[in-house]
Amino acid sequence: MDAPNERDAVLQAHAQNHAIAALLAVKPACIVNARFDCGELTLWIARDDIRPVCRTLQKAGYNFLVDVTCVDWYPSEPRFQVTYHLLSHSLKQRLRLCVMVDSLDTEVASITPEWPSANFYEREVWDLFGVRFGGHPNLRRIMLPDEWEGHPLRKDYPVEGYR
Repeated sequence: MDAPNERDAVLQAHAQNHAIAALLAVKPACIVNARFDCGELTLWIARDDIRPVCRTLQKAGYNFLVDVTCVDWYPSEPRFQVTYHLLSHSLKQRLRLCVMVDSLDTEVASITPEWPSANFYEREVWDLFGVRFGGHPNLRRIMLPDEWEGHPLRKDYPVEGYR
């Protein structure tokens, strides 16, 4: 991650952004890091704060969850980066939220109560990466057979599968 002074510089430079203004008004500490690059704003959010952050951003005008995906940074820790892409039609702004998850505690709160469309995205991330979404209404495999062992998009997953 970048140095905290970069976070503060980005937050200060883009304080007029609806997402940043809303989050700073409610809980400034929820933003772990921030980057504005190539015209896109990315906010790293504390893992325990993802649901309240999503509720706050909905109230701030971000009305559409585009997708949820994951990156495995193995062997680095925290290992997984769960990424949420949000869109505000009225503001004509996109926003990327990232939550870092450790390899030993792979659970992050489900955002399906805020965005029901997160259901299949979270199931896909769990199926392929093994990141659990606490409070998900139906967390089960979506792409692979129920008897499949492991999570094939993890970087330490054997190329030919488990034998």
